[in-house]
Amino acid sequence: MAKRPAARFVCQACGAVHTKWSGKCDACGEWNTIVEEAAAPTNRPTKTGNARTSRLELVSLEGISEPPPRTRTTIEEFDRVLGSGLVPASVVLVGGDPGIGKSTLLLQATCALSRAGSRVLYVSGEESADQIRLRARRLGLTAPELDLAATINLADIAASLEADRTRDVVVIDSIQTMWLETIESAPGSIAQVRACAFELIRLAKSIGFSLILIGHVTKEGALAGPRVLEHMVDAVMYFEGDRGHQFRILRAAKNRFGATDEIGVFAMTDQGLAEVPNPSALFLAERRGNIAGSAVFAGMEGTRPVLLEIQALLSPKSGDGAPRRAVVGWETARLNMLLAVLEARCGLKLSTMDIHLNIAGGLRVNEPAADLAVAAALTSAATGHPTSPGEVYFGEVGLSGEIRQVAQGDLRLKEALKLGFSDAILPRRVSTTHARSKAPPGLTLREIGHLSDLVQRFSNTEPS
Repeated sequence: MAKRPAARFVCQACGAVHTKWSGKCDACGEWNTIVEEAAAPTNRPTKTGNARTSRLELVSLEGISEPPPRTRTTIEEFDRVLGSGLVPASVVLVGGDPGIGKSTLLLQATCALSRAGSRVLYVSGEESADQIRLRARRLGLTAPELDLAATINLADIAASLEADRTRDVVVIDSIQTMWLETIESAPGSIAQVRACAFELIRLAKSIGFSLILIGHVTKEGALAGPRVLEHMVDAVMYFEGDRGHQFRILRAAKNRFGATDEIGVFAMTDQGLAEVPNPSALFLAERRGNIAGSAVFAGMEGTRPVLLEIQALLSPKSGDGAPRRAVVGWETARLNMLLAVLEARCGLKLSTMDIHLNIAGGLRVNEPAADLAVAAALTSAATGHPTSPGEVYFGEVGLSGEIRQVAQGDLRLKEALKLGFSDAILPRRVSTTHARSKAPPGLTLREIGHLSDLVQRFSNTEPS
């Protein structure tokens, strides 16, 4: 009688395996995520001498390889994040909150690919084929050659792909719904997600089609399922945005065939997702330049310069507790550091104020180059003096108050000039290790070396 495989306890958040159940996972610290799963039976290993083996094929590091061919989706923002299109036999993981527009984006992309002549299969484990047709009709999409399938049985999907090996692109919506009968656990569990993804990736690599997996994210913003899934794929993209906001951001967190931190900007309309080729103009469309507490930041997202409005609002502290620090689109810890520098190095009293900081447009800024723009918005709000409507800011602030150089200054300046700005406030070059940013014709550069110089500029300005 075959011995029944022993059960094991697996954390559904990080994939850590435990010998017994516990309320808290020791690996990731999450509570109530450990679930009992049946261990997969393992075959007895064979001796190396008796197994069929072959020597590795060794190649030299020197040499030139041709760049991989690309299949463009004709959706320019999507192709930008991919790195100029899909690579054959590559695996792309697209994650995002439920209802954010992942299925809509991929349906638009697959329809475009199908119309361009690619053989595309769209497999849905969440919707029926009729539901997909209704959504396509509502969005005005037509693609007679696009094949649809509604199933969660991975064995059926694998058999179809093996029988017809001419597919160019396969979309799985979503990987958490797929089910493999050899795994004794429910769909969406760690074991099922890992096993289903491994089998689909094996098929993509052996047959040569491009595989796109749609994945849900947890409330913390991480992709649901094991983090090892991100290591198995070639590219990881997050589709971000607020449901109450029209903007959607497709951000590359990992890409073996292109740049990381690249973004594509879309606007949600009644006709689906529309591309935004000039996001800077869209983010600044509703800006009013005569309001204190507003500053324009010349930022970089991957290889794309983006101009954003940073808004700050100060009000007297309410109640007896600690003052509030409400931040949207930026790091709270970095705001606290910047407030300490403004108070300790520049004499600006902000410790007794409630402070609200917002990055207008719904984009999240992660680069330290935004320090100078945030400081300008805070100083403007504190003094009541608005920034000039024609000024942009970028630069990193150190703990001693010095303004440090940041990369790609020329691209930031060109984007500012293109949108009609006349002045740029940027760090002063203090060494020969940093190349001086060249001012495009029509743009005046105003270099500052210390944060106190910025505060002094507002103190000498007439209040509005």
